[in-house]
Amino acid sequence: MVHSMTAFSRQDLDADWGYLQLELRSVNQRYLEPHFRLPETLRDLEPHFRETLRGRLARGKIECHLRFTPTDGDARLTVNRTRLATLATALAEVRESVPEADMPDALALLDHPGVLDASGPDMDIVKTEARALFERALEDLEAGRAREGTKLATLIDERLDAILEQVTEVRRLLPDILARQRDQLHERLESAKTELDPQRIEAEMVLVAQKADVAEELDRLETHVAEVKRQLAGKGPIGRRLDFLMQELNREANTLSSKSVVADTTRCAVELKVLIEQMREQIQNIE
Repeated sequence: MVHSMTAFSRQDLDADWGYLQLELRSVNQRYLEPHFRLPETLRDLEPHFRETLRGRLARGKIECHLRFTPTDGDARLTVNRTRLATLATALAEVRESVPEADMPDALALLDHPGVLDASGPDMDIVKTEARALFERALEDLEAGRAREGTKLATLIDERLDAILEQVTEVRRLLPDILARQRDQLHERLESAKTELDPQRIEAEMVLVAQKADVAEELDRLETHVAEVKRQLAGKGPIGRRLDFLMQELNREANTLSSKSVVADTTRCAVELKVLIEQMREQIQNIE
């Protein structure tokens, strides 16, 4: 199944201990490039999120934004009396040894590590729920990438069929093109009052036929189209392979244009280039 690199997912959880919201945004990128915006209290979840993304996605710029708002009723401040007594004893020793030293005020004492305990929700529970929320968001993101990928595959397949129609048209025109080239050669020779040497005419026609012969280019166009269709029906990331095949298709279209000797094949070559460019733009979004 074809997967796009563009998708968005938002998941929310409202619990007694607080509110969690997780957003995943995905856009096209040559490689997998995750970016995280997490609360400091949940920062240690980043390695788990990053590793999960690497195991599930191959390409794309992924932005992960996790918001956490604890319930106000769960927040309480408690003084650690044991820690405060230890600090007071240490300060008394300092005052005794260095009487001129400035002593901290109450706010400075509360700011000392370990003196003030801020109780709140059980962070182990919050982290467990955040991991589950991330999993749901990632599943939703993958589903979105798959839905858009299916639409992209349909658009590309339609243009592949249009390319085959152009190839068929050029094949149909080839006999008429060669016949017209022969007639034009005769007219030029007659207008130049040149004696019509059958061998010379034949040699000229061989050169014309070689220049106008695009059967090889048409064969390669059909081969590349078949390979693109095969890739679209396969599994796994295919974006880079498709991008390479677009280059090959474009090369054959350019060769067809350079070999064109009549307006009909020029028109077909131009149409091929338009179709290939339309596919190339869509393929930039495929994983």
